[in-house]
Amino acid sequence: MKAFLQKKDIVISFKRYAIDAMGTMTLGLFASLIIGLIFTEIGNRAGIELLQQIGSFASSATGYAMGVAIAYGLKAPPLVLFSAAAVGFAANTYYRGGPVAALVATIIAVELGKLVSKETKVDIIVTPVVTLASGIGIAMLIGAPIGRFMDMIGSFIMWSTDLMPAVMGGIVATIMGVTLTSPISSAAIAISLNLEGVAAGAAVAGTAAQMVSFAVISYRENKVGGLLSQGIGTSMLQLPNIMKNPRIWIPPTIASAVAGVISAAVFTMESNRYGAGMGTSGLVGQFNTLTVMGFTPTVFIQIGIVHFLIPAIVSLAISEWMRKKGWIKFGDMKLAA
Repeated sequence: MKAFLQKKDIVISFKRYAIDAMGTMTLGLFASLIIGLIFTEIGNRAGIELLQQIGSFASSATGYAMGVAIAYGLKAPPLVLFSAAAVGFAANTYYRGGPVAALVATIIAVELGKLVSKETKVDIIVTPVVTLASGIGIAMLIGAPIGRFMDMIGSFIMWSTDLMPAVMGGIVATIMGVTLTSPISSAAIAISLNLEGVAAGAAVAGTAAQMVSFAVISYRENKVGGLLSQGIGTSMLQLPNIMKNPRIWIPPTIASAVAGVISAAVFTMESNRYGAGMGTSGLVGQFNTLTVMGFTPTVFIQIGIVHFLIPAIVSLAISEWMRKKGWIKFGDMKLAA
């Protein structure tokens, strides 16, 4: 059995499912829903119908894109990969389970599909049948319950943040910020929880702080290229360095907490689930904050302060102190070429 699973490239592990599959699922979300929303918003504000249509088409394909993306992350053969599109749609969209249900249903469908792939003379029939039947069957069973459960958790987080903005703002920002830098998808979590309002605003602040902090405090090692790749790309690039010296994660994490508190308790900034887990990646977090709060000079200033200025100042001050103590040395945050 072990040899057979190895032959089918079925690796039952946390990394394969929670990191590889979830990571590529996030790319599917970004390439469909999030980009679609950006097209739609620009089209609405500019009055360009074509952009509105592009955005609508892209957003409506979210479930399909996630299914294919998850299958791709699991290294599915072609027939399994293509069949996974329908599974993702069924779990995410039709049965309203969201990304978590799509992840679970598609993983099961893909692994079962891989088991039978190319094992019969009628592979073109057997493989899609097994993949679709198992995946959509699972989606029918778990879609709605998972969707309701994630909504309940999200509602509790939002209620708690509204009730205790200083405390929960810092907690939400820190957790989401750390998640963004880790291999786990903060974007998928935010969308799954349907984060909105002040809690979503704190999440944007926390995730933005991680990216801006690493970009700023590692500037001496990585220069402009590193500033841009981390500042508007992803702070996950620092993960190999964090594994070598976990202390380098302290300044960005403290900056996330501070930014979250100020976002929630001082400015009462809001956002939505589409920007909550994105930080400054492609400026999606800032774009969605503007969409919710309005494209006004005040909001632009608040974004500049909370998402960029505070993280840069806090993280730089802490990291410089840690460098003087010898806890962070030159080269500790050097990105791989």
